Amino acid sequence: MKEKLVVVGNGMAGMRTLEELLKRAPDKYDITVFGSEPRLNYNRIMLSPLLAGEKAFEDIILNDWDWYEANNITLRAGDPIVGINPAKKTVISGRGRELEYDKLLLATGSEPIIIPVPGHTKEGVITFRDMGDVDHMISASKTRQNAVVIGGGLLGLEAAYGLSTLGMRVTVLHLADHLMERQLDSAAGNLLKNELGQRDIHVVTGADTAEILGEERVEAVKLKDGRSFDADLVVMAVGIRPNTWLAKSHGIETGRGIKVDDHMVTSDPDILSVGECVEHRGLCYGLVAPIWDMAKVLADKLAGIENPGYTGSVLSTKLKVTGIDLFSAGDFQGGKDVEDIVFRDAARGVYKRVCIRDNKVIGTVLYGDTADGPWYFQLLKDEADISDVRSTMIFGQGFEEGQAADPFKAVAALSDDAEICGCNGVSKGDIVSAIKGEGLTSLDEVKTCTKASASCGSCTGLVERLIGFTLGDEFVADDGPKPMCGCTHLPHDDVRRLIKAKELKTIPDLYQALEWTTPDGCSSCRPAVNYYLLSAWPGEYVDDARSRFINERVHANIQKDGTYSVVPRMWGGLTSAKELRAIADVVDKFDIPTVKVTGGQRIDLFGVKKDDLPAVWADLGAAGMVSGHAYGKSLRTVKTCVGSDWCRFGTQDSTGLGVKLEEETWGSWMPHKFKMAVSGCPRNCAEATIKDFGVVCVDSGYELHVGGNGGIHVRATDLLTKVATEEEAIEYAMAFVQLYREEARYLERTAPWIERVGLEYVQDRLMRSDEERLELRDRFLKSQEGAQVDPWAERAKGVDAHEFQALPSPKQLATVE
Repeated sequence: MKEKLVVVGNGMAGMRTLEELLKRAPDKYDITVFGSEPRLNYNRIMLSPLLAGEKAFEDIILNDWDWYEANNITLRAGDPIVGINPAKKTVISGRGRELEYDKLLLATGSEPIIIPVPGHTKEGVITFRDMGDVDHMISASKTRQNAVVIGGGLLGLEAAYGLSTLGMRVTVLHLADHLMERQLDSAAGNLLKNELGQRDIHVVTGADTAEILGEERVEAVKLKDGRSFDADLVVMAVGIRPNTWLAKSHGIETGRGIKVDDHMVTSDPDILSVGECVEHRGLCYGLVAPIWDMAKVLADKLAGIENPGYTGSVLSTKLKVTGIDLFSAGDFQGGKDVEDIVFRDAARGVYKRVCIRDNKVIGTVLYGDTADGPWYFQLLKDEADISDVRSTMIFGQGFEEGQAADPFKAVAALSDDAEICGCNGVSKGDIVSAIKGEGLTSLDEVKTCTKASASCGSCTGLVERLIGFTLGDEFVADDGPKPMCGCTHLPHDDVRRLIKAKELKTIPDLYQALEWTTPDGCSSCRPAVNYYLLSAWPGEYVDDARSRFINERVHANIQKDGTYSVVPRMWGGLTSAKELRAIADVVDKFDIPTVKVTGGQRIDLFGVKKDDLPAVWADLGAAGMVSGHAYGKSLRTVKTCVGSDWCRFGTQDSTGLGVKLEEETWGSWMPHKFKMAVSGCPRNCAEATIKDFGVVCVDSGYELHVGGNGGIHVRATDLLTKVATEEEAIEYAMAFVQLYREEARYLERTAPWIERVGLEYVQDRLMRSDEERLELRDRFLKSQEGAQVDPWAERAKGVDAHEFQALPSPKQLATVE
């Protein structure tokens, strides 16, 4: 029979130990895990991006339900262990469950320190340690204005940043003379303080808290020097202490933490412990790297594998605070016989300091540029003589004869135990072994297999170089989401999500909140950002003409000779004598040289002079014709055949349905151009099966097709579904359009979008419930309110002449489609 292993704590340390154990002895134990939080195991390091709205809870889950089930692990979430009987070898939970064990693993973590100043129990005073605290802060930000964070360490600053992004006015009170004194020297700490000030976070150092003021709820924080700061919310982030009460109250030896030997065994040989709750050789560790080392040693112990044991860790810290990269290791405070090599580039926000004694690195601090952190740390651990590289080492490992070295050379020189991903404790050896053993070829595969770069992402570049170094010519460049342009590190999907999460409603607000490197964006990101805001906030966001491509700005298609073409809308391809006369009169009046029937069943007037555009629009508008939006990232046309009204093969009124679809959807801005068609029978004269949304009429109703493309790369549509009525066809069309508008990336046609997300995903979103489909349809209809305004008519009423005079020449139009 399997031995019974009970784990107390469903956090990072305990579950990392189980992951390591399952690699070594997957069938040795019957495992039960008890967790105090009613949640899956998640990455506490990522609580700050969660608070800031940069990630959702699903993004920081480390082990989902499938993992527990696949490994036959029983999880009792939200049911903490409250009692241990070492003599009977049983535990009892808060819900009254009593369970026997052969081995008991205590992974109880740590608890936040609360300064016992007067007022610390008032309503509105919280800590920043778990999901409950995050939920509390998000809730408070909706009704409160002023937040005070006590503590300028990592957690305090992350809390401050998150609250600031939620719209609160934030003050950080820190007792020491500079921020993060355990990780940074005074110079780097002051750089960080200045940077936070530019982000509207007020930092007060040397601040000794005396009292928290208010009646029942906090109103202000008072310092011992008499200063006070308004506060609707106070976050205590002054440190953590090992959570030892369970062990201590049941006779297990404790000091500052639960005392363990080199194999993580407590004073009871059948009770083991790991993580922040542990005291090993008189030291307690609050960083993940030593905890991952402990987990491996403990897994060996549980699996019966001989191991020399855990002897302690030489610590380095790689952090990302409010988007700023930091790294520190060893003794960087200076002292007798210590020499400093310092590099400072204030304009780029880069600071590097390497501390040396007897030609050996004993400590380093990096601010803003941490790429060489692993190299400095390896020099420190190896106690290497740096005499030969001393004159250039501050410029980094890549410095070689004044030029950057081979990008793979840096990772090649790292030892196998060099830490690559601090968030998940992944070393170079782990990644190389996984690449070779599992046949990994891309960043996404390495993330999935090892979790390297799957959290904060600051090590992504290093991981990619390591993949390239390991695979050589076999390396496949990552095709995952890339930054939307050089102005930001964020890909399209993250920008769209953050617009909603942070309620960003103007381009300047977005650029500031998401830390765009270019204050006014670029020609690549501005049109995308403009569309995403327009899509997210219909009726609220005011379209920015400067952020549109040239054709959209002037509502006509520029041609290679500098003239323009104009395409009036013909609903479903239908026209009349009145409209044709109006077109003929405009052609004669303005001497338009070419008139052509387009592939979308419209008439295109080529060769219109720039100065004549407003008058051409006015004359066509007088005949009731509106813009066909042939220039826009929008609905272009709905192509039809004559259908059952005239054709002997027609099964339904394809023309009538096409007109209805076009009347409902015209004027809707899209990620890219969008075309529809309705064919009256399977002979498909309207070519519905190469359109973004196509309808093929059949005897029993309507076949709905999506994702077609008749351009350079022809793609036939996928069959979405079949419906019986015209009303259902229109409903599905609107829901599909809205799903595409809300989720596709800018300049992504429906064909590549569907290939990226999968037809099954689209079908699931549109067909799993009538309610969800109707919600999408209703959001589309809501967005159309006020959107179906003819831009030609608006311009004909009062044209901004300056905008037309500023138009570039054709040779300057790099963005014309």
